[in-house]
Amino acid sequence: MRKIKAEPLTPETFAPYGTFSKGLNPEGYHLSGEFHKFYRDQAKFYSESGLPLGLSPLTVRAHGYQVTGVEWHTHTCEGMIPLNDDVVMHVSLASGDFDVEQTKAFMIPKGTIITIYPGVYHLTPLPVHEKELNALILLPERAYANDFLYKDLDEDSQFEIEL
Repeated sequence: MRKIKAEPLTPETFAPYGTFSKGLNPEGYHLSGEFHKFYRDQAKFYSESGLPLGLSPLTVRAHGYQVTGVEWHTHTCEGMIPLNDDVVMHVSLASGDFDVEQTKAFMIPKGTIITIYPGVYHLTPLPVHEKELNALILLPERAYANDFLYKDLDEDSQFEIEL
């Protein structure tokens, strides 16, 4: 089984797959008042859907880092915010058949706001330290029913993420 080493999340290495922003310790331009700082538009979300954005809680039990399937969306981004743990997540561009050779894995600190572009293979974020991850997933309402594609990977395409 192929092994993919998880790498740190940087704007340059993640750029083909999406964007991210520090949700817990934001940086950069902000609007501020006496008791607040507002970091506007830190994460952008694109969708062809006219449906409202849904915030869906996700719970993932730790179960190792073997990947046997991928999902992707053709018309919308997917947002993700890990709440209680750092996560590892794999991505690759969905251009024809899945190619494990083009897959990367990233270490994503908890509280980071991730936007995954349409057409990017990915799957559930996996907890790094905790037995159970709590995250928020952002998708247009019912995207899991009308813009969700999933593929089981054959044995040659399955892989394991190394931390």
